[in-house]
Amino acid sequence: MATIAPAEAPLTARWATSLWLVAVGAGVAETVVQVAGAHADGASMSSLAGQIAVRAVIYGALFVVIDRYFRRGVRWSRYLLAGLLGTVGVASLVSEPIAWVIQNGDLSTIDWSVSFFTIAALRWIHLTAVLTALALTLHPQTARWFHLK
Repeated sequence: MATIAPAEAPLTARWATSLWLVAVGAGVAETVVQVAGAHADGASMSSLAGQIAVRAVIYGALFVVIDRYFRRGVRWSRYLLAGLLGTVGVASLVSEPIAWVIQNGDLSTIDWSVSFFTIAALRWIHLTAVLTALALTLHPQTARWFHLK
């Protein structure tokens, strides 16, 4: 008796999976840098615990969705990632810098520290990974594969 192997995910879906994971990793790294900076500036770890817990739950849940469901072609995971990270995720990544520019309006007040460059680089990686993963998630080959599952 012959068995039918499940269809292999197209390259677009495999790249989307990798980029969603890069986005989560960049978010975790940015959180670590921001917490370390806040702690160095005198914030107590107990005051940061709530923020750390919320982010840990969110990033952990996203990792599970990407690794266990999206990677395997489970339809709802595609809609969840595209809808949630494509809207709320992007908004959260760009709202802080936009608000800062509106509030300060002068780029000469930027603190050009190592911390600033690290966070800016991580934010750029995070945003680029999300937008590229979103485009690949919505790609016709990815969509076709998800609908075959």
